[in-house]
Amino acid sequence: MKNSKVICRALDIIKTYWRGKVAVEALRGVNIDICRNDYISIMGMSGSGKSTLIHILSCLDTPTTGDYYLDNTIISKYTDEELARIRNKYFGFIFQNFSLLPRLTALENVALPLNYANVSTSEQQTRAKEILAKIGLAERMLHRPNEMSGGECQRVAIARALVNQPQVIFADEPTGNLDSRTGSEIMEILDRL
Repeated sequence: MKNSKVICRALDIIKTYWRGKVAVEALRGVNIDICRNDYISIMGMSGSGKSTLIHILSCLDTPTTGDYYLDNTIISKYTDEELARIRNKYFGFIFQNFSLLPRLTALENVALPLNYANVSTSEQQTRAKEILAKIGLAERMLHRPNEMSGGECQRVAIARALVNQPQVIFADEPTGNLDSRTGSEIMEILDRL
């Protein structure tokens, strides 16, 4: 791979699921290069394989066939444990349903990826507070998800995705559960990244 700016490269990716004895091809021959600082939107009908592709690109799943490279290294050589470390180092995730832990405060939810990265507790607190302040939630950092609006929860999810300073952020329908005004606000935050 000659282009050093390419961080994610998928070559002829096929993903097949089995429903009983019936093979369902979720992805067929997908090729994509994602370069640093790209802003890419994957669009398609429901069931067209968008989430499956995101899962493969973010190392949450593996292709049935085809090659996937991350930073010029083929992913198939890594163990599950190594892939978990890679996900924490390279990727930030923003999901449609926020995926916040209900018993944790906004601050604790944002700091969680740093804990997995073995960052000191004081550094976790500092970085989580800084990122929450940047997205306008400094005064809500001690609130739990059930004490916040959908838009606030999604901003917490964005802060959590950013706290490790990832190289790639995967957002799978990040505005799907929000009203149009709040969805527009979330997209503005993502555009500023």
